[in-house]
Amino acid sequence: MIYNPEADRGRSYQVAGDLHQLSREWGGADWIGTDYPGHACELAAAAAEAGYESVIALGGDGTVHEVVNGLMMVESGRRPRLGVVPLGSGNDFCAGIGVPLDPAAAMRRIFKDGRVKSIDIGRVKDFSGRIEYWSNVLGIGFDAAINIQSRSIPWLHGFWMYLAAILRTIILKFERPLLDIDMDGINLSGRYLMLTIGNGAREGGGFRFAPDAEMDDGRLDYMLIDSISRWNMLRLLPEVMRGTHGRFPMVHLGRFQKLRLRADMALPIQADGEMFAPYAADVREVEVQVIPNALQVIV
Repeated sequence: MIYNPEADRGRSYQVAGDLHQLSREWGGADWIGTDYPGHACELAAAAAEAGYESVIALGGDGTVHEVVNGLMMVESGRRPRLGVVPLGSGNDFCAGIGVPLDPAAAMRRIFKDGRVKSIDIGRVKDFSGRIEYWSNVLGIGFDAAINIQSRSIPWLHGFWMYLAAILRTIILKFERPLLDIDMDGINLSGRYLMLTIGNGAREGGGFRFAPDAEMDDGRLDYMLIDSISRWNMLRLLPEVMRGTHGRFPMVHLGRFQKLRLRADMALPIQADGEMFAPYAADVREVEVQVIPNALQVIV
């Protein structure tokens, strides 16, 4: 059980204490807390090497992201099952995979009556060969700029934090880079506001950017938005919340297995809410692909 004490901006401590007691009553587990960014990744990899059959992430989507990257360091035949107990502010991965958002109910499934299913995992690689895995969403451009803005809004969390960050990004960082994209041999070129790629259907605590995404279909879903105005982006917001934005001509939805992208400027990129590439990294080329049936997850 890998517990992030900073989950939900430090508000998860009491809930974690109650869950610890439940785990003792239901059979026991080894618990360990994270101490710094990236620690959950190290702990998950070490648990896999030590022969643990299940590794449980207790935290938000960022904690899940780190644990997934740790598990993916281990060859598939020795890779433990992943379990998740949602203690974050958004918990979009759990919503997408069917894990109860109530922490005690999620813990019960892990110890009592859960089942195991296979899910796909996304992989992103930059021009230098750096690789990172992600379980729910990869955001390129405007999407990642929202993530950067959200870090300066400490008084909100979950859906409302994400909404406030969107509005700030529309005002302060409304860039539309020139992108050359190859998706499974289909070429696109033009100026686009954002490209969001999903293994799951939602991000930001409830924005359904990829409403038809499934985590076990061997493909990744995408939402590509044209170079639209600020007003049109505001117009799209309630549609994205409902998952009905695909009816607009400036929105392109689809699926792929492998994508290559090149931009005329540095692209911010976030993976499951964690920054893969800030502006300062000057990343302009990436490759994204799906790894089918990469993980067994307790749901």
